[in-house]
Amino acid sequence: MQSVIRAARGREQLANDYVRARRATIELIAPLDPEDCVIQTLPEVSPTKWHIAHVTWFFETFCLKPWLQGYEPFDERFGQIFNSYYYGVGPMHPRERRGVLSRPSFRLVLAWRRHVDEAMEKLIETVGDEPEVAKRVTLGIHHEEQHQELLLADIKHVFFSNPLAPAYLALQAARETAHPGFAFVSLQGGRVRIGAGPDAPFCFDNETPRHELLLQDFELGNRLVTNSEYRRFIQDGGYRDPRLWLADGWSLVESGALERPLYWSEDLAREFTLGGWRDIEEDAPVAHVSYFEADAYARWADARLPLEAEWETAAAGTPVHGNLLDGGTFRPLPAQPVGSGNGRGLRQLWGDVWEWTSSPYVAYPGFRPLPGALGEYNGKFMSGQMVVRGGSCATWQSHLRASYRSFFYPRDRWQFLGFRLARDR
Repeated sequence: MQSVIRAARGREQLANDYVRARRATIELIAPLDPEDCVIQTLPEVSPTKWHIAHVTWFFETFCLKPWLQGYEPFDERFGQIFNSYYYGVGPMHPRERRGVLSRPSFRLVLAWRRHVDEAMEKLIETVGDEPEVAKRVTLGIHHEEQHQELLLADIKHVFFSNPLAPAYLALQAARETAHPGFAFVSLQGGRVRIGAGPDAPFCFDNETPRHELLLQDFELGNRLVTNSEYRRFIQDGGYRDPRLWLADGWSLVESGALERPLYWSEDLAREFTLGGWRDIEEDAPVAHVSYFEADAYARWADARLPLEAEWETAAAGTPVHGNLLDGGTFRPLPAQPVGSGNGRGLRQLWGDVWEWTSSPYVAYPGFRPLPGALGEYNGKFMSGQMVVRGGSCATWQSHLRASYRSFFYPRDRWQFLGFRLARDR
């Protein structure tokens, strides 16, 4: 009897988590018109319609087709259009050409979504207590949360590219706060363990296995680098001094691709936000900078970027709390005053902006990807990208943990990307 009760409770919780995640997507697109949802402005920026369809395709492909007896796909042709990079499943439409697809219509994509939701309800009710089903549904929920964050970053670039500079929504007024000054916080190295352990409630495969490594003593900035601090770097000639830049970054500077943070005005006074153009908030973290820009600033400041192991060691045991999507601010905010740190004096470990680290995105020792096509989720991207940590103002609190590793190419800027400083002790 107890096992039956546990299974029922497990199915109920899984169903609730699924409904919550799917509802959140619909709430996030509520401010948009259908015309907003079909635009692609960069190869890495996907149309909102594509995000909605892709996460639906994920549940249909990896949950419903293999596990729900008698399931009838909505339209078999959609697989090629809305597959992202799962070559083991079949061919796909090129990523950089997702914006040329006027059909299926936005209306039809939403109908497909409802079709899948009804079938997923049946799946969870009938076999939701099967361990493999529960794992796949849970992975799909976290996958949808990732695309909710991408959706917000992508629509921001879409609106930025429009001469009318439309706003996604009205942002709250800037808050008055006693902004903490900058200082380095000393942290002890030694033998440390990072990564997700076997008892983690959920993690992606790239967070495993938990393993030991040796860290030297180090220091981290007590908060993120701010807009006003980054402006000083620009005004001091930071974008004119090749000695500060990695070779690939300097090539982008010389080509004119890097001149200032992505959404800053030429006079360095305003920035484009999800609420439209606004005066730059001086003490808010600088956002939408590439790895190359973060690294150059660190050199200018006689510092460096943290190793991902240093960041995780500092964040371990720290409650996930900060300026996250749950708060509905939709933009980075200044650090809270003294007394709001994690006990070590570190602030803004969670939220505001993803923090660039100096660690390449590679496999941990002993890494094994998920079996089958799901193994393509993370493992095959372990080349040429850099690890970021900590989430952003577009990340859900429940989505994060100290071991979470995301990754971007060094040139990427359209996401909410910022940084803190580090140095050897």
